[in-house]
Amino acid sequence: MPMPAALLPLTRDLLLVGGGHAHALLLRRWGMKPLPGTRVTVINPGPTAPYTGMLPGFVAGHYTREELEIDLVRLARFAGARLILGRAEAMDPEAGHVTVAGRGRLRFDVASIDIGIHSGMPDLPGFAEHATAAKPLETFARGWSAHLDRLRADPALAGRGLAVIGGGVAGVELAMAMVHGARQAAGRVGPVHVIEAGAALTGIGDGAARALRARLAAMGIVLLEEAKVERLDAGGLTLADGRRIPAAFTTGAAGARPHGWLARTGVALKDGFVRVGPTLATVEHPDVFAVGDCAHMDHAPRPKAGVFAVRQAPVLYDNICAALGAGSPRPYRPQRDYLKLISLGEKAAVADKFGLRLEGRLLWRWKDRIDRAFMDRLADLPTMKPPALPAFRAAGMEAALNGGKPMCGGCGSKLGQAGLREALAALPPVRRADVESAPGDDAAILSVGGAKQVLTTDHLRAFTEDPALLSRIAAVHALGDVFAMGAEPQAALATVILPRAAPEIHADMMAEIMGAASGVFRAEGAEIAGGHTMIGEALSLGFTVTGLPDRAVTLAGAQHGDALLLTKPIGSGTILAGEMALAARGPWVAGALAAMQQSQGAASRVLKASARAMTDVTGFGLAGHLMGILRASGCAAELVLDDMPLMDGAAELARQGVRSTLHPQNRGLASAMTLPDRAEAELLFDPQTAGGLLAAVPEEAVEGLLERLRQEGYAAVRIGRIVEGAPFIAVL
Repeated sequence: MPMPAALLPLTRDLLLVGGGHAHALLLRRWGMKPLPGTRVTVINPGPTAPYTGMLPGFVAGHYTREELEIDLVRLARFAGARLILGRAEAMDPEAGHVTVAGRGRLRFDVASIDIGIHSGMPDLPGFAEHATAAKPLETFARGWSAHLDRLRADPALAGRGLAVIGGGVAGVELAMAMVHGARQAAGRVGPVHVIEAGAALTGIGDGAARALRARLAAMGIVLLEEAKVERLDAGGLTLADGRRIPAAFTTGAAGARPHGWLARTGVALKDGFVRVGPTLATVEHPDVFAVGDCAHMDHAPRPKAGVFAVRQAPVLYDNICAALGAGSPRPYRPQRDYLKLISLGEKAAVADKFGLRLEGRLLWRWKDRIDRAFMDRLADLPTMKPPALPAFRAAGMEAALNGGKPMCGGCGSKLGQAGLREALAALPPVRRADVESAPGDDAAILSVGGAKQVLTTDHLRAFTEDPALLSRIAAVHALGDVFAMGAEPQAALATVILPRAAPEIHADMMAEIMGAASGVFRAEGAEIAGGHTMIGEALSLGFTVTGLPDRAVTLAGAQHGDALLLTKPIGSGTILAGEMALAARGPWVAGALAAMQQSQGAASRVLKASARAMTDVTGFGLAGHLMGILRASGCAAELVLDDMPLMDGAAELARQGVRSTLHPQNRGLASAMTLPDRAEAELLFDPQTAGGLLAAVPEEAVEGLLERLRQEGYAAVRIGRIVEGAPFIAVL
């Protein structure tokens, strides 16, 4: 019987730089047919990448931003890859590493580059300050969305007009889309100019060019040819002949420019673009590939167009597998010409191929169908069924597997609060006088000579393929108990369980884990003093941490009338569960991961002098950890559900029925609560990883504490109050 792929050792590193179209299709194919033994890493500045084919439709208002975006988080999860949100800034193909800004070096055995192009004009005075380049597309999409928001708020701004620098097909198509989008937002648009330094609309047939010129004239767009832009300012553009072109929004679409950092890759370039041969490997380094607009095909030069990237993807997959040791490479043969469907602002298009021209609304429908089919292909990811259970098995296995649902990572993989309390209740009483241990407290309190020390430990099962990211979150998570006790961190011991892998991959993982953890602990004044490692079936990581309290803040001490403050939004367990099920959008996941990396040190220092009781919200959910305070303090609480801070996407996923695997056990607390019949109420039982601090503070201190917390960068809010009565939570 073959060994399951999940148990096979990792032996090779594949690094994908950029989330372009070819890499997106590669990830989909990899998810359906991975090469066992390969660790896949994707580097991209954001969790999504815009699809070029739908950009004019987005600008015109025919598509939403979400429809435009390729979700790299979902694709990476489907492919079993780690996604690192960052910008590559250098490569050393001989040493086999890429440098990522703010992250350091990442190793590779095989790498591929698919980062597109840009249309910035750094040599044009005022461009950087007063214009938005059409590429990279994600930057332009943000800039155009912001301009539309300004137009909706102040329609008079539309009278200042629009300008596009660059009179090629891309610039003309963009200008028509901008006119349509601006009219939809403000009801009108001022003068619109397309400025071209040479002849406009080259590279297409005469018939299509005539149709586009006629459309520009009909829309009132002025096409200026043989016109050079001298400078830009806040009011618009100045041409070399002295003419002034007013514009409230200016974009640059004049030509394709390579990203400057490619000069620091050590690979051969042609005019700044990466030179590749028939296999799409770089001409001097067979283990480094390049595709899409950033590549120059020595064997078959072609214009920059997304159609080539799409058709490169299956060849890239085969040739990367060959470079990793499986299969044989094959050549990529690009077509000589391709169909160009050019949007006309409204829902109509012009078609150009072999110099032939067609025009009309049916063409836009055709283009729309093609574009949506491409996006549906990347969004409709096949569901991989779990392996069937053996026919000969012990009873109860189905229930223990929770219907085959994958087990969550992070705090979603912990034991439930009720079972844990029952197990701890069976322990004998503490006999040592120098060990204080109140039931449920976040950390033990030790007496060392005449001083006090807190001691805690926490461990996380991996919910991400990125060891450094997991390490940062695990360190923040472990520190939470120390901060909840009002202590200052002192020292940490690491416990690291690595998956099976080649020695060089293990060394790389350990360097990333310890480097990331050290950065978190040192930022809070603590040091890693050692630890323990072992090899297991999957990555997991934890820390034992000591701290020094001025005054230990425990669960006991909350009083009737106290306000309840929370320093972070909740919903991470639901979002992580949604990501595992491919139901969470990439920006939601990125937002949750960012929140989990925020340390609670500064929040603890603000709260500890005023807090009568404090805890951190982790695996037992907000309701479970609040109940810990209520039991220890002998009181009840009221929560206002509409005041509860929620992570982006958490409520929507909750309404879809997405739940963490620990949620059912946490919900056992509902018998001691009153709950509204709303999906958002289920998030009170959502297990949090590296969650915020929950503090009971005197009413008179609330405003001052909230102001100071917000100054420190926390999204802190008041969520309820302590009331008289037996431990009970009323959710209003």
